[in-house]
Amino acid sequence: MSQRTSYTYKLTPEQQTLLVKHLRSGNYRPFELEHTIIAAEGEHCNIALYKSGKCLVQGAGAQDWVTFVLEPSILQEIRLGYEDVLDPESVQPHMGIDESGKGDFFGPLVIAAAFADEKLVPIMKEMNVRDSKTITSDRKAEDMARDIRRLLGDRFAIVTIGPRAYNRLYASMRNVNRILAWGHARAIENLLEKIPDCPRAVSDQFGPTRQIEQALMKKGRKIKLVQRHRAESDLAVAAASILARAGFLFALRDLQKKYELPIPKGASEAVKDSAAKLVEKHGPGILLDVAKCHFKTADAVLGKLSLDRTALGPDGAATSKAMTRENDEAG
Repeated sequence: MSQRTSYTYKLTPEQQTLLVKHLRSGNYRPFELEHTIIAAEGEHCNIALYKSGKCLVQGAGAQDWVTFVLEPSILQEIRLGYEDVLDPESVQPHMGIDESGKGDFFGPLVIAAAFADEKLVPIMKEMNVRDSKTITSDRKAEDMARDIRRLLGDRFAIVTIGPRAYNRLYASMRNVNRILAWGHARAIENLLEKIPDCPRAVSDQFGPTRQIEQALMKKGRKIKLVQRHRAESDLAVAAASILARAGFLFALRDLQKKYELPIPKGASEAVKDSAAKLVEKHGPGILLDVAKCHFKTADAVLGKLSLDRTALGPDGAATSKAMTRENDEAG
């Protein structure tokens, strides 16, 4: 397998300072590059630190520079090529689970599970599979999701909880973490249908592990559940994050075509404007079909139109009561 010649990392402000100091004091030849804080030529590779905080390393010597300079001196953690030494389980058979859409007012919550083992992990590395949050282009995320699906065949599962179902679940389960646990459990169960002997499932830490354990049915009760912070460093979880994001983006486009209005991501002013136009055209109940109505965004949109949650009907009222209970529990 050929050696990779391009690496991208998102650096913290502290890491950016370390990199600038290193490139100015070491054996590097600086050069001008638009939109960068600093760009320099090293031994058989070029290093560019962009104003966005993205560090791009390219060239025949990129892998060596990342392994021997960037990771130990700048990132101060060793990842590349050492996964099987530092974390032997990372290349053993397991599934990763991640979600997309949790922080977006419009659209569904999409949970994906992806399988990985000692044969798939090196290929995923070569494909530069990584946390979907580090992929700034929607098109790139969708292209990568297509390649991951082709690689995995049927060794993945996707659970899409549409807005109407999401709002019903929120009204009955009372908080987002319970919905996440339910969705993670369904994704695990669905992938176990295809790979019944998968011994372990890894996901990001979002609540007590027992929440997922309680949501698992008979088929999933024997699997070992692992929740940890920054789980996206696991390639199975990273692959799941990309599959979930692509599914979420597709759902947003579907809503956009259906209602012939922009359906933006997030919960910005543009989101509120689109939601207000939908309500004006279709009535307030439309929010239950297109959005996660426990968001305060719903109150802002309704208030702008001199409405309140009672205008959403019984499901909206139930969501409002669940919000009150969740806020009481959080306090």
